[in-house]
Amino acid sequence: MSGKFENHNRSAKGFLKSFAGIILLMALFILSSCEKDDPDQIRNPESIIPERFMVEIPNSLSSSDNLKSAKVEALNGNHIYQNLCTFISVGEYGAELVQSIMLSIAVHNLNRPMDLTFISEEDSRPKHLKIIENAYYEGTQWQYRLTLADMQGPYEGSDGNIGLQVFWSLHPLEGIAILNPYNISRKTEKDFLNTHIRVDYSEAGELGYEAHMVVSITGFPIPDPLENPYGLSKLKMFAGKNADLVTLYGNSKHPNANFFSGTTGFNWAFVAAGYESQDMAVAELGLPPMDLDASDRETILETYSVNTVLRNQILSVWPNISQNLLDTYLLNTEAPGYFDRQGFVQAGTAPSQAWLPLREYIRTLTPYNPAKIKALTVGFDE
Repeated sequence: MSGKFENHNRSAKGFLKSFAGIILLMALFILSSCEKDDPDQIRNPESIIPERFMVEIPNSLSSSDNLKSAKVEALNGNHIYQNLCTFISVGEYGAELVQSIMLSIAVHNLNRPMDLTFISEEDSRPKHLKIIENAYYEGTQWQYRLTLADMQGPYEGSDGNIGLQVFWSLHPLEGIAILNPYNISRKTEKDFLNTHIRVDYSEAGELGYEAHMVVSITGFPIPDPLENPYGLSKLKMFAGKNADLVTLYGNSKHPNANFFSGTTGFNWAFVAAGYESQDMAVAELGLPPMDLDASDRETILETYSVNTVLRNQILSVWPNISQNLLDTYLLNTEAPGYFDRQGFVQAGTAPSQAWLPLREYIRTLTPYNPAKIKALTVGFDE
């Protein structure tokens, strides 16, 4: 079982590296394809394109490259909490992808509504970029709407050939960005054909944060379940920032995940908080069924705590298991988990009193309803 988790970790990192490659690809695509007024590619101060559209996640919770290896033979809490960092990284990379493309567009003379076409030097395909004023979306009037689409047929995906759509207003900055990587550049792997990333961002303070974002991802490509059953297909993650404190909660859907009993389909449901400057964080994690219809913290994080789920599954398969072996499987499964700049440290007992304020704070947080994540859809306004 531990081998499957190690394979999953490598596979997830591979997807993150692919995402990082897409980010660079998109930036080059925009910068090389549109006519620039500024030869040094410096952002036009009069640009109407937002220069920020995400909340930075503390490295302690999102740096998958620094995950520590669990040097044990059996699946246990180390694997569960380590992979939480990987899943959070998927959400963060999604937000970075959206922001990077918008920043790439912003270096051009986009200080007014416009309509233009061009040939991408990156994938040699015609693209259409249009910005209009006073657009409506989801019952809200926005100052601007930007749509970027691939113009060359056939329409392969579920949303035609739209690659990016952004609705936003300035002063205060708030908006919604929706992205399909495959239609931004057809050099992107076709596995991302039906991947959609949505970022809702606001600096209006309506939820009590200086800035917050909600990242939603659907159609994320998952590996062959026979090789690796732990890939995620959907994710929804909230991140809010006040001064140095970053608040996180969310869920990822893993339709092929299984642990001991053969039951398939789990949701990584989590709440977390960290200090951005100190590289320290605390997270509490539940493993409910992906179709669980519950919105309360007690059910999601306590009834389906990591310790309870793994314990019940182990005892259902091996009711006479020795206490020593059971303890090995349940290593670091007590809530919450503690993280530093190296990633996951331990679970249950705090490494020091410095983590205690974060531990108390996350007790006020609740993930999303797993059933709603299962039913999550993301698409464009066509």
